Amino acid sequence: MDEPADTGGARTAETRGQEPRRWEVHPPRPSVPRSFQNRLTIAFLGIVALTLALVAPVVVNRLDDFFRQQEQQALQAHAEATAAILERFIVDTVGTKAVVAEMNGKLELNPAVKSLLTTDRLLDLAANTLALADLTVEFGAARLDTDGVLVVNPDPGLTFVTLLTATATLDQRRDPVITPAHATVARTNMARDWGMEVTLSNPYTSRARTLAAITGLLLAMAMAAMLIAVIAASLIAHRFAQPIIRLTDASRRLAEGNLASRVATEDGTGTLEVQVLAEQWNTMAARLEESVGIIRRDRDLSRDFLADVSHELRTPIAATRTFIELLQGPAGLDPAARTEFLDASAVQLDRLDWLAQNLLELSKLDSGLVLLDLRPDDVRGTVESAVEQQRTMAERKGIALSVTLPDRPLRISHDSPRLGQVVGNLVGNAIKFTPRGGEVHVSAKREADGGVRIEVADSGAGIHPAELPRIFERFYRGSAANEARGTGSGLGLAIVKSIVDMHHGTISVESRVGHGTRFTVVLPRDPGEMASADPPARRQRRRKPPTTGSGVKVDDSSPTLSSARNGAPSP
Repeated sequence: MDEPADTGGARTAETRGQEPRRWEVHPPRPSVPRSFQNRLTIAFLGIVALTLALVAPVVVNRLDDFFRQQEQQALQAHAEATAAILERFIVDTVGTKAVVAEMNGKLELNPAVKSLLTTDRLLDLAANTLALADLTVEFGAARLDTDGVLVVNPDPGLTFVTLLTATATLDQRRDPVITPAHATVARTNMARDWGMEVTLSNPYTSRARTLAAITGLLLAMAMAAMLIAVIAASLIAHRFAQPIIRLTDASRRLAEGNLASRVATEDGTGTLEVQVLAEQWNTMAARLEESVGIIRRDRDLSRDFLADVSHELRTPIAATRTFIELLQGPAGLDPAARTEFLDASAVQLDRLDWLAQNLLELSKLDSGLVLLDLRPDDVRGTVESAVEQQRTMAERKGIALSVTLPDRPLRISHDSPRLGQVVGNLVGNAIKFTPRGGEVHVSAKREADGGVRIEVADSGAGIHPAELPRIFERFYRGSAANEARGTGSGLGLAIVKSIVDMHHGTISVESRVGHGTRFTVVLPRDPGEMASADPPARRQRRRKPPTTGSGVKVDDSSPTLSSARNGAPSP
């Protein structure tokens, strides 16, 4: 069946026995900034704008209420002042006469008062100069209420209305939203009790103009705040984004192969979280650089080792091929020549077997396939047996081989064959690098913590100080200037180091050129207890192949001089 075409940025994915699934890939919206710095700036501005949008209306509304209340109180004060002034003028005008009198069944206002209010334009003067509002005055009779207080009953027929006609100042406007203010005056008169009610409405106020000015000021302040917010947001966003940009640049350099790329963590421009991230990134980069360096060094060492092994294998193979070709010719008819060639071929085959066994042994130890058979036993027997297996080689070279063991048993948990392999390798190396007439001494003694110390010392050529840090490195065979050290494959001491590590012990070396070398192996009383106390990561590292730069590794004895135990297959 034809697969549907992939259109519109969609991808199809089919699984066995299921319907195809289509995944839509949407391109990013162009209106949304993708930079962290831009997003942070916009977010900061959005917060400021939202804050201003929420606060400004509340402030304006509260100011409006405040100004309205102030104007209401001022209007009430004007009403009371207007009522008091009108009362004073009216009283001065009528004296003891009645202000309001009843005639023909209805109330009439004293003509003098009426003339004062209209002809003399007292109301116009009060409305346009004092009240600054529309003025309404209602007169009526006064009476005592139940509490003995005079109250006014305004008479609609005695109402005077005067509209405000004065010109407003620049900051004043009619303000119809102000509630009309009322002021009542009631007096006792010998003729008749009277009263009036003064009402002011639609006054001139500066509330609207003041509110508009404050609103404009708020807008200007908001614009200034937004401008300051843009600058501050840009600086803050840059400060936040700069460490991430540096981290990105460092990551790019690392991806391009610059393993030494690091991120500055002490400039104080980033937050604590970003600083911790940078430190962790630097740690990761350092470990990556270290790992790549180790891989490169191991690759180089492996390449050299493969070249050495190829050379070592080529020599016995070529010699064996030559012997076989000679045996196939006339030399095969000569019994003496045939015996000599067969013996030489056997030696070359032993060399090949030795190389294969050592390679297999180290591979098994490094991969963790070898498990120790730990048993509480006397170390003296293991050491003595390993030394005796090397005695024939020492006598052949004319070297004095001695061993010093305590009278009391040195009982610890150990794998006897593996420990014998360690002692045999060390003694074989000591014999190999000791000239005729020299001596090799092996000793063992109890440590204070219950462990055992084994020392193998010789009076041989010694090791150059520059080579000491590398003698336990796998594939390392020492300086080519030393003929004895230049031979071998560089596996013996690697096997020794691996076995000692599996026992949770330590191995160290002291040497002086021309004065001999001393190897010291310290084993714990019970490796099982040490293993249980080790963290899992450390136990795993013990099973990994030795790495360069971590200490020491390998020097090896030649196949013709190696001990029988070292050349035997691993149990």
